[in-house]
Amino acid sequence: MGKSRNTGNTGNTGNNARRGRAAAEAVVEDVDGGRAELLPDRDRPRAWTLLIDGAPQSHVDLDDPAYLSFEYQRRIGHVIDLAAPPGKPVRAVHLGGGALTLARYVAATRPRSTQQVVERDAALVQLVRRELPLDPGARIRVRSTDARAGLAKVPDGWADLVVADVFGGARTPAHLTSTEFLDEVRRALAPGGVYAANLADGPPLAHLRGQIATAAARFDALALVADPAVLRGKRFGNAILVAADHPLPVAELTRRAASDPHPARVEHGRALTDFTGGARPVTDAAAVDSPAPPESVFK
Repeated sequence: MGKSRNTGNTGNTGNNARRGRAAAEAVVEDVDGGRAELLPDRDRPRAWTLLIDGAPQSHVDLDDPAYLSFEYQRRIGHVIDLAAPPGKPVRAVHLGGGALTLARYVAATRPRSTQQVVERDAALVQLVRRELPLDPGARIRVRSTDARAGLAKVPDGWADLVVADVFGGARTPAHLTSTEFLDEVRRALAPGGVYAANLADGPPLAHLRGQIATAAARFDALALVADPAVLRGKRFGNAILVAADHPLPVAELTRRAASDPHPARVEHGRALTDFTGGARPVTDAAAVDSPAPPESVFK
């Protein structure tokens, strides 16, 4: 594994020393999924942004893990907040780890929660653990394996929350987009559990419409949280799909999404059904990776 680090003190690699100085040095390292970069946030002393091959993946503030910088992570944060009464511990499964931002968020906002993170890129996990250490008291277990394979090992009905945020080369792998995959999600969810997925698409939104139809074939209640421009097919972007077998807190989710620095819209019910435009559920046999974002997205 190749490694390049821009640092003025190559002999000082301990976690205590790293915590004791300002976050001022980028870390660049080859991981299984490409070239990982940890870039310091100049406005927050111990905050970092993770990029893989130039695509932003996660933002973490070690001093304030409840701070969510990325729009899509903030929207998933709303789902996490509403998944159970405030502060109540939950059992959560995170498919896709990145810098473990959302697992840290759950640990900070819901102490004593038990969490499993499934992240295929073992080298990335090592990098994140070394450079952005977890709170030793957080009950977070990380497995380095394929997301669907890791999900299959979760006991039936164990999870109060399943979050899917898996991207390889900025695309969601095909085997995580099907009804068969969602069957595994439903099996792992406890009664009253909630599923949230980070989806990315652009015009003509065929992938997004297909994913909504796929979820509708397996869950009773759905909601979609996204920037209005994305929903209108004006630009490529993220949309958060929320699904459960019980009524979702749509009114409160709508209020929170609308009050964000970058307001989002929440679609549900008949409007969301109409949005699919007759798209059919996706099965393993027909599944394909999500579309690649245009290069302009990351500029």
